[in-house]
Amino acid sequence: MADRDYLSDIQKPSRYLGGELGSVQKPANQVDLTFALAFPDVYEVGMSHVGSSILYHQLNLQERIAAERVYAPWSDFEQLLRDRQEPLCSLESTRALADFDIVGFTLQYELSYTNLLNMLDLGGIPRRAAERDETAPLIVAGGPCAFNPEPLADFIDCAVIGDGEEAVLDLCHAVLASRVAGETRQELLNRLARIEGVYVPSLYRVEYRDDGSIDTIAPKAGAPSRVKRRFVTDLERAPFPGNPIVPFMNTVHNRVSVEIARGCTRGCRFCQAGYIYRPVRERSPQRVADIINESLRRSGFDETSLLSLSTGDYSAIEPLLTGLMECHADSKVAVSLPSLRVGSLTPELMEQIRKVRKTGFTLAPEAGSERLRDVINKGIKAEELVAAARTAFELGWRVIKLYFMLGLPTETDEDLAGIVDLAAAVRKSGQGTKGGADVNVSVSTFVPKPHTPFQWERQLGIDETRERQQWLQQELKRNKLRFKYHDAEMSMLEGVFARGDRRLGPLLEAAVDAGCQFDGWSEKFEFARWQDAFATCGIDPEWYLRERREDEILPWSHIDPGVAPSFFLEERARSRSGGYTADCRNGDCHACGLCDFEALRVRLAERAEFDPGEAPAWAPPTDSEGRFKVRLRLCKEGRARFVAHLEFMAVLHRAVRRAGLPLRYSGGFHPTPKLSFPDALPTGVASDAEIIDLELYEQRSAQQVVEALNAELPEGFRVLEAANVDWHCASPSASIVETVYRLELPAGVPGDLGARCDRFLAADEVIGEKFKKGRRIEIDLRRDLTDLQMREGGLYLTLKKGSPLPLIRYLLELDPDAVRRLVIRKVGVRMT
Repeated sequence: MADRDYLSDIQKPSRYLGGELGSVQKPANQVDLTFALAFPDVYEVGMSHVGSSILYHQLNLQERIAAERVYAPWSDFEQLLRDRQEPLCSLESTRALADFDIVGFTLQYELSYTNLLNMLDLGGIPRRAAERDETAPLIVAGGPCAFNPEPLADFIDCAVIGDGEEAVLDLCHAVLASRVAGETRQELLNRLARIEGVYVPSLYRVEYRDDGSIDTIAPKAGAPSRVKRRFVTDLERAPFPGNPIVPFMNTVHNRVSVEIARGCTRGCRFCQAGYIYRPVRERSPQRVADIINESLRRSGFDETSLLSLSTGDYSAIEPLLTGLMECHADSKVAVSLPSLRVGSLTPELMEQIRKVRKTGFTLAPEAGSERLRDVINKGIKAEELVAAARTAFELGWRVIKLYFMLGLPTETDEDLAGIVDLAAAVRKSGQGTKGGADVNVSVSTFVPKPHTPFQWERQLGIDETRERQQWLQQELKRNKLRFKYHDAEMSMLEGVFARGDRRLGPLLEAAVDAGCQFDGWSEKFEFARWQDAFATCGIDPEWYLRERREDEILPWSHIDPGVAPSFFLEERARSRSGGYTADCRNGDCHACGLCDFEALRVRLAERAEFDPGEAPAWAPPTDSEGRFKVRLRLCKEGRARFVAHLEFMAVLHRAVRRAGLPLRYSGGFHPTPKLSFPDALPTGVASDAEIIDLELYEQRSAQQVVEALNAELPEGFRVLEAANVDWHCASPSASIVETVYRLELPAGVPGDLGARCDRFLAADEVIGEKFKKGRRIEIDLRRDLTDLQMREGGLYLTLKKGSPLPLIRYLLELDPDAVRRLVIRKVGVRMT
C-alpha cells in the first residue's frame, strides 16, 4: 500500500515498510518481467530463509527482470487491507500481487498452505488455476513441500522440483518467449512442462480406486511420465548474494547466513531433506570466507552463521572455523553453527565453538534407545552423546537441548523410557561442572514424509500422541527435566498434507473460508475449524495417516527426486533388521541411483590453506585507551518514522559498523556498543532532533562522522549535524531537559482548542490516561508540560519527558487510533 500512514494502527509496522538496505527496486520502464517472491509466513520468518535471498538476488541480476518480495500479513494488517479494500502488495514497488507476471511461493512447511490461499485472495488473484484468465499471473510453488505438490494441485500453475537457481531463470525465459510468440495460457503451460524440474499439475489426470487409493496418474500429451528433480551440480560456482538485505526489525535469523554445503548423505531414514537435497556439494573455505567478509562489510551484522543440513560434517569445518574465528575475534563478530551432529563433534571443533557466544547447545539423538536409533539409521551411541554433553558442560555451556521424536516405526515403551534415561544421563554428566547443568527435552511427533524410506509408514493419531506425551511429561518431571512437545493436532494436520493428494483441495478451501491461517502458530491455530472442514468435506484424516502398501501408487509417485524407489524399499527393509547404511560421502556408494559420477556427484571441499581475509576494524585494539565522543542530531522521517526504538538502535549500530567508525565496546563476555540514545520516540512520530552519542577509541572530526554515516544510513534516516564533545558529558537521555513536538492541526479540530490550551496551562493537575500493553493507566498530563502554543497551523507542545500522544488525545478528544494517524514531529530539544 502506497499510503503508509495507517501503519500506525498495527503492531510491528516495520514488517511492511520495504526500503531496507540491500533491497532492489527497478524502474518500471526498464523491466520486461516482474516476479513476486512470496513467502507464506510473516516477514521475520521469510526474511530468514536463505533460499529466498538467493533467488531474489539471482533474478535481480538479470537486466530486464525485477524480483520483489511479499509476505503473509499478520491479522491486524490483513484486516486493515480488507477494511480499506486494498490488495496485498510487494514491499519494493507496492505493486499489487495480481499485477505481477509470476508469483512464486516458497513452501517450507505444510501448515503454511492456508496462508498461500489467503495471500491469493488478498492479492486479488483467483484461487483455482482453472479460474484464472490470460491476464492473471503464473502461480508457482517451490521448496521442499513441492516434492508432493498434489494438495495444492488445484491452486498452482506449476511447481519447481529441486534446486531453483537455474530453473527459475529457465521459467522466466520461457514466459518471455511465450509472450513474444503470442501463446495462450495453456500453450505456456505446455511449454513450461518441457523444462526439466517443472511440474504442471493440470497436465496429469489422477484416477482413484473404490478403496480410495490411487489407480493411475496419467500424463496428458507432451508431459513427462515422471518429473525429474532439478540439480545445481557445482555449489562452488552457484550464485550466492554478498549484499544481504538488512531488515529494520529483528528477524528470526538476524545475521549473515552462508550456505557452506548442500545435501546430506548420512541416510537418516526419517529425514526428507537428506534425500531430496543429496548429493553433498560443498563450497570451498575460500569462497565461504569471501562471501562472509563481503556480507559483513556491506550489512554491518555482528554475527555469521554457517548453514548446511549438518555443518559439523563439512569437510574443512575445523580450518574454516579456526580461520574465521581468528579473523573476526577482535571485530565482535560471532560465528555460529546451527546444525551439529554428535559424531562430528571433535574436541578441537568444540573448543572453537566455545569461543563464540554460548546460549544453548543442541544435540539431536532423535530416539531414546540404541535399537531405535539403528532403525532410523542415526548411528549415534549413547556414550558418545553423553561424552559430547560432558565436554560441552566443561567448556562452559549451561543448557543442553535434546531433540527426540515419538511415534517412530517399531517404537516401544522401552524406547520411550530410553528418552528419559538418556536425558537424565546427559544431565548427570554436567554434575560438578562450573555453574551446574540444565537439560531441556524437546519431542516432536514423527511425520512420514514423501521420498524417504519411511514414506509408507503409519503416523500416530492424536489420542496416541497425547498418551505418549503425557507419559513422557510425567517421567521427565520426576527426573527434574524440562519438557516441550509439539501440538498433537498440528502434527496430525502436517501428516495429512505431507502425504495428501488432490482431494484435499476442497478441504483447504473450506478451512480458509472458515478463517484458518497461520496454522503453524499456536496462538492462531484453531483445530475446531479444521474439524468442521473435515466433516463438511467428508474426509477422514486417519485415512491419510494410515500405513501405505509398498505396491501402492503414492500421490507423489510421478515426482522423481533422483533416488530410485527401489532404494527406499531396500532401506525400509534394512530398518527392520537394524542394518546400518554408512555415509556415502567417503566413497562407499550404496547405489541409490542419484549420481552420474560426472557432473552430478559428491563434491567435497579440500582442507587446503585459505585466506580468511581482513576483518573490518569494528572494535578497538586490546591496548587502546582512547575515548572520544561525538554527539549526533538525526532526522527520522518518511517510512523511517515507523521503525521502533529498539529497531532504530540496531539500524544506527549497523550503519556505524558499515561506515568503519572506531566504535568502543563494553567489556565482558557479551560486549555492547558504546552508543547512547534519548528516550524512545513514539512509533509513527517523525523527528528532527534524535540526539545520539557515539563513543570512539580514535578521534574523528564531526564532519567525518556525518559524511561516513549518511553514506550508510537507509532512506528516511539522516544525520543533520554533529559535534565533538567531552567524553565525560552525560548521555542524551540525562542531558535533555525539554523536548518540543509539533502537531499539524487536522481538519475538524475543536473550535475552542485555543481556550482549552489556556485552561490546560492554568490548571495544576489534569488527569488523563494512557494505555500500556492493553491496560488503561491514569496519569497527570499537566505535570510534564512546560509550554503549549498554537501557531503557524500547528500545536507546539514542550514536555520535560514522556509521550505527547496522551496529551494530544485529551486536547483533541480523539481515540488512540486516530491520534496515532496524526502528523506529529519532534522539532527540537533543550539540553543542559
